[in-house]
Amino acid sequence: MLEEPPPPRRHRGEALTEAMREDLDLFAIEDLNERIEILETELARVRAQIERKHAGRAAADALFKR
Repeated sequence: MLEEPPPPRRHRGEALTEAMREDLDLFAIEDLNERIEILETELARVRAQIERKHAGRAAADALFKR
């Protein structure tokens, strides 16, 4: 029995690029507001990750500068 190959992996950022290409004229106001909430949540998640990376870098710099 042959198995189907797994679907190809999406490239980094591909989902975001696809979302940016969507025609917003097709969305209702409620849908657009929901989209804004989702994007704001994602922005907060990305900003938190940046802060964690900065903190990790600062800790590494402090460790190796001794």
